[in-house]
Amino acid sequence: MKGNQKVIQILNERLAEELTAISQYMVHSEMCANWGFAKLHEAIEKQAIDEMKHAESLIGRILFLEGSPTVSKLHKIKIGRTVEEIVSVDEDAELDAVKAYNASIAAAADAGDNSTADMLTKILQDEERHVEWGETQRGLIKQMGLQNYLATQA
Repeated sequence: MKGNQKVIQILNERLAEELTAISQYMVHSEMCANWGFAKLHEAIEKQAIDEMKHAESLIGRILFLEGSPTVSKLHKIKIGRTVEEIVSVDEDAELDAVKAYNASIAAAADAGDNSTADMLTKILQDEERHVEWGETQRGLIKQMGLQNYLATQA
């Protein structure tokens, strides 16, 4: 089915963001594993897997709309140097994703592509859960103190 070129472009923009997030989260996950924070490793790795599923959905939709997925474009990857920085940069990335997905949903709906808007809405819900996870981790660090928080993650 021939899709709207603007919608395909938007899908490729979201794809670039998802591919960037996968790389960022995998590095962060492995850093946490290396530091001995198994619970953080697992939680961040799960988010990376969520982003892989998002990328898969976006690629499938682009192909369905007879577009070409651009998988060679990544945005700047922001690697935290500490657990606090990791949580912070990952949450910031998710907040940006929520804004981008909301705008993309509106653009798809304006183009009359409700199926794409529905798919993007499902991804948006995952991104919102990721934001909530980051907010929770920041809150726990603030309430417990960093050392106590880290002790719960080992």
